[in-house]
Amino acid sequence: MKRYVQLFILAVVFLLLTAFNVYAAQKLTLMLDWFPNIDHLPLYVAQQQGLFAAEGLEVEILNPSETSDALKLAASNNVDLAVSYQPQAVIGASRGLPIRVVGRLIEHPLGVLLFLKDKGIEKPTDLDGKKIGYTVPGMEDILTEAFAKINGIKHYTPVNVGFTIVPSLVSNKVDAIMGPYKNYETVALAEKGYESDYFELGEWGIPDYDELVFICGAKALEKKEEAIKAFVRAVDAAIKKTRNDPAGALGMYFKAVPEAPQSMERKAFEITLPLYAHTQKHDIERWRKFADFASQYGLIDKKVDVRTILYN
Repeated sequence: MKRYVQLFILAVVFLLLTAFNVYAAQKLTLMLDWFPNIDHLPLYVAQQQGLFAAEGLEVEILNPSETSDALKLAASNNVDLAVSYQPQAVIGASRGLPIRVVGRLIEHPLGVLLFLKDKGIEKPTDLDGKKIGYTVPGMEDILTEAFAKINGIKHYTPVNVGFTIVPSLVSNKVDAIMGPYKNYETVALAEKGYESDYFELGEWGIPDYDELVFICGAKALEKKEEAIKAFVRAVDAAIKKTRNDPAGALGMYFKAVPEAPQSMERKAFEITLPLYAHTQKHDIERWRKFADFASQYGLIDKKVDVRTILYN
């Protein structure tokens, strides 16, 4: 009898250790595209609400030092997942990076061509002969060039302003900037007493695209496919909870990110809420249209078959 009890205890211990190992294998690292902000709110809802845990996941959210770090680190399998941009994903795929797009966070562009309202800019051709800033070299400067060609801006001076967006506009360093987010910089300018306006890219010839997507390296997807699928399910559930209870979701975000400027973030949230992804399924035709645009206007040198990078 004693021997049977010992065997039973050993079996229980073995099962517990096995269960622990399975759970431990579900750890994921996620690199953000930039510092935590309202665009990432569903991630913190998933964390605070236990949606990641319910999928058997432990997700570590990391901040990059540069906006391009996330994609590079995911492609090289130094992190499991990264928040990136559809244009950067297309550029990376064109350069041969082994990446896969596994999910969606923001389903339409946030980036705009921003300017101050008192500049007398009412249509794109009003920027002819002006100084147009851009934020991300290798992407926003090329989008600016494409925007200019499509909309008849014959002469302009490109200026790399980085992320000194508000100072560059209010100091008249530039007349407009390509790349600022309509849910942040417009709010930041308003809080400083400046009224701004912008051209929506999709209304002026730039194809619609997902602003923020989740990507991973091909090897990470191969090794952790089930965990990555669980992550996407949890994010989808978090977005639904955010829509159903915006005030509660915002409260969870502020709890997770106490350093966030609450006044600005509340205003940004109102603009962002309708733009969180309504589905995690990729629109292949929309991706193909943007990839063709990117090839036509020099955003990429080598054409991309988007079906090779999209994971549904």
